[in-house]
Amino acid sequence: MNIVIVESAAKAKTINKYLGTDYKVLASYGHVRDLPSKNGSVEPDNDFDMHWDTDSKSAKILKEITTAVKGADKLILATDPDREGEAISWHILQVLNDKKVLKGVEVERVAFNAVTKSAILDALAHPREIDQPLVSAYLARRALDYLVGFSLSPVLWRKLPGSRSAGRVQSVALRLICDRELEIEQFQPIEYWSVISDLKNKDGQPFQASIYSENGKKFDKHGISNEAEAHRIRDALKASTLKISSVKAKSVQRRPYAPFATSTMQMDAARKLGFSARQTMQVAQKLYEGIDIGGETVGLITYMRTDGVQIIPEAINEARRVIGEDYGQNYIPSSPRIYKTKAKNAQEAHEAIRPTELSRRPKMIAKYLGKDELALYRLIWQRTIASQMEAAVMERTTADIDASSDAGVFQVRAVGTVIKFDGFLKLYEEGRDDNSSDDDNLLPPLNEGEPCSFEKVDAKQHFTQPPPRYSEASLVKRLEELGIGRPSTFASTLSVLQDRDYVRLEKKRFFPEDKGRLVTAFLESFFTRYVEYDFTADLEDKLDLISDGKLEWKDVLKDFWTDFTAAIDETKDLRISAVLDALNEILGPYVFPATEDGSDPRKCPSCEDGQIGLKVGRFGAFVGCTNYPECTFTRQFNQSNEEASLGESGDKVLGEDPESGLLIYLKTGRFGPYVQLGDGETKDKPKRASLPKGQDPEALDLPRALQLLSLPREVGAHPETGKMITAGLGRYGPFVLHEGLYANLPNAEDVFTIGLNHAVTLLAEKAKSGGRRGAQALKELGDHPELGGAVNVMSGRYGPYVKHGKINATLPKDKEPETITMEEAVALIAAKADKKPAAKKKTAAKKPAAKKKATTAKKPAAKKKAAPKKSTAKAAAKPKSTATAKKADATEASADDTSEPEA
Repeated sequence: MNIVIVESAAKAKTINKYLGTDYKVLASYGHVRDLPSKNGSVEPDNDFDMHWDTDSKSAKILKEITTAVKGADKLILATDPDREGEAISWHILQVLNDKKVLKGVEVERVAFNAVTKSAILDALAHPREIDQPLVSAYLARRALDYLVGFSLSPVLWRKLPGSRSAGRVQSVALRLICDRELEIEQFQPIEYWSVISDLKNKDGQPFQASIYSENGKKFDKHGISNEAEAHRIRDALKASTLKISSVKAKSVQRRPYAPFATSTMQMDAARKLGFSARQTMQVAQKLYEGIDIGGETVGLITYMRTDGVQIIPEAINEARRVIGEDYGQNYIPSSPRIYKTKAKNAQEAHEAIRPTELSRRPKMIAKYLGKDELALYRLIWQRTIASQMEAAVMERTTADIDASSDAGVFQVRAVGTVIKFDGFLKLYEEGRDDNSSDDDNLLPPLNEGEPCSFEKVDAKQHFTQPPPRYSEASLVKRLEELGIGRPSTFASTLSVLQDRDYVRLEKKRFFPEDKGRLVTAFLESFFTRYVEYDFTADLEDKLDLISDGKLEWKDVLKDFWTDFTAAIDETKDLRISAVLDALNEILGPYVFPATEDGSDPRKCPSCEDGQIGLKVGRFGAFVGCTNYPECTFTRQFNQSNEEASLGESGDKVLGEDPESGLLIYLKTGRFGPYVQLGDGETKDKPKRASLPKGQDPEALDLPRALQLLSLPREVGAHPETGKMITAGLGRYGPFVLHEGLYANLPNAEDVFTIGLNHAVTLLAEKAKSGGRRGAQALKELGDHPELGGAVNVMSGRYGPYVKHGKINATLPKDKEPETITMEEAVALIAAKADKKPAAKKKTAAKKPAAKKKATTAKKPAAKKKAAPKKSTAKAAAKPKSTATAKKADATEASADDTSEPEA
């Protein structure tokens, strides 16, 4: 029996049908091992020794593979043909060697670029060894990402509370977005005018021309700078006689685009289909692994993670045949088009992304594909076919018309393009972020020496525009141009930035969040080298040289680690005040914009003699006054002082509560606008309610405020239990609740309108899909790396939290329970443990025993800290350090915070 290992079940199912009974195809379901999220997974002081861990799911898969391999004749490692695929095969081989089950078993590595019968049989006929340089490149990347993350992230936590993480590539991508935003904010628009003439030729056919020169002096694009100048030219043209002085026609060719590589596929899918990079890769994965086409499962495209743009000769010949059949012989170039890869890296698969059979037209398989699958397949098919079509032939015509008057001789110019032969454009044109073009005009017949006449002349005002924010397509393009990251990782990089609330995507453009700008400013101030574009690109080049076998991976790590640890060490004694001073300087134009009257933008609007600046608190950074606690003025980054002052010196009165007679106020606190019942001067804490996401404070009226203050709303008694179902707004959005079981609602308005039947249905569906009740485990993280004992993510009455023994630590507001790692959980638990003695110290007079017990409980942890330090990486990432504990304390939200906003 021959055992074949691939990554996915879908791929295994497809390949099983191609091979006979002598083969058994098993799926590894991706990577079977990874570096655990704890200290010591990579040991720089021990020659970068790496300690791999297998989770419970992968352990079951490895057990199945191990059982199958025992007694097998041959093990065939058939994972993907890129770096990650090579690494998966290497990991499986390492595990099986450790288990000593490969004695007498022949081991082969095969790679194929398409999940088709012919490609697989050809790969099996040409086995090879594991590509060790490619594995070394993987090890270097994985170690670098771990060391940067586990060393730099804790520094952020300690020095910049509210920050979540930093990464080798993500931090540079974030800087690109933040730098572009700064360009936009600092951009000074320049006024300019255009003078456009609507003309007619001698036969009365219309066309347009723009002012080009005056008395032989050419105007540049922004040459007409004011209205008076524009009107002078307009009036002179109106009084002129027109004559065509020259007509020049030039034939130009537009050659087709190369077939898709990963990055260009992501760019065009974003522009034409509106797909995110992640969505594009997910749909492409399905097309690659196999689709059921009339009872036969077949891979429809070649491997989708590649920098290559070349395609094999057989595919080129098939493309030329399809072109002839569908479009005619004149659309086939005299010789095949050969494309060469421009990318420097060598660790990706080498052929372009193309259909496995070009004769399989999109319309032939449309009924077997979902909407997204068909759209992407059509795009790939069109791009591949177009890449082998004849060039488009265009005639670009430029006509200069003299306008003579007493004011002088002006010249206007008309430019147009006519397609003489559409060539590849008959099938495909690449999408663009900016669809404007000067060559889209069509010109009527124009001949030199002929007269023209004016219809009208308009002078129009314009202003120069700032550079556009990055779209997914343009950001991927920029990253590729700079040589930062690799196309196969762009999708995950962009997703991480959004998941961590560093950026948001609005109208298909990236906007940096305040948190992202803070992180970027911090890194630029104290880790300048590691967010420089050239440094990151140079490191990528070194990683590529490793994959080529030209550099030793551990040498690259040693060089990097020596300088990086020195930079980390320099921040150990860095005081938060110094960090804030640096951030105030860098972010000053954004956080403290210049005032119209020229007064000091940092003067406190509340106390008048204080200075406002960045502060750090439990939930991150905000703007506060230097005279705190005497002055309590605070505001968010994106607020102006005037907006923030609403909550300080003139809360907006919305009206009177009809039940209590108390006034209802619209206030603005550090965490945004909220409504409050009463002025808060009584001994009882006033009832408050945050405004839901998307609610415009300016549009808030009394009825809406009363609605918000009425929450949670009783929907009705559950028909089975008789217990009340309530609806409300929580940390994670609108919900319905019944006996500890939460079910999310699509939007905030549903909280006020949902009926009993709909609520019961949602709760039933949630329970059926594994919804949790009360304090139950959402995720098992494993044993505590230092103290032992299970660490779990739990679901509780007030939201998710991590639990270790008797210690419960609430998750930060911006952290999803499914994404929490052991390292983050340990930091939260350590912070909670460190807080307990301080809390009990306040009641020491009443409970001296509790204080003594808390002190005793900390001794083992202190003893453990005194253990010999193995590496700087461990020290930098130590989750139980006081600074990290403070960070976890700063981001931890208590159960009480979920009911009312902080003013």
